[in-house]
Amino acid sequence: MSSNPYAAPAARVADEPEAGAAPALWNPNAAASWCLLFTPAFGSYLHMLNWRALGDPDKAGAQKTWFIVSLAAIALYVVLSLVALWAPAAGGVSNLVGLVLLLSWYFASARPQARYVKERFGNDYPRRAWGKPLLVAAGCSVGYVVLLMIVGVVIGVAGGK
Repeated sequence: MSSNPYAAPAARVADEPEAGAAPALWNPNAAASWCLLFTPAFGSYLHMLNWRALGDPDKAGAQKTWFIVSLAAIALYVVLSLVALWAPAAGGVSNLVGLVLLLSWYFASARPQARYVKERFGNDYPRRAWGKPLLVAAGCSVGYVVLLMIVGVVIGVAGGK
């Protein structure tokens, strides 16, 4: 409030964020935690959007790379799942690849964003809603399982099982 009692009232326009004000973000720790269920592709995508909102295109680009690597890993999981029909050890390799990817992404990329947000804004920043990203992730997960079932049936029929 101004010290001049005769000054015109000042108000921040809703479309103009305050200088240094926090943009709306998804909680980076929660996004990383959801990766235990939805793979690092989920968290890296949300972290990419967070970095864009924070105005750091370089770090957003790094998250985009993690997102693409995570999608490639999902494709690798499909291949390893098919190979596991004939070589059960491939299932263990698939689990190991997933764990290494998750831990690498978390320590190299997710944890630094969580630390940055906490140091810069503490817990005082607008939160983005989780409904849409979780619904999309759940839909993708169901689609992934359906794809694996279809491929398994096709291979089973083609292999005479």
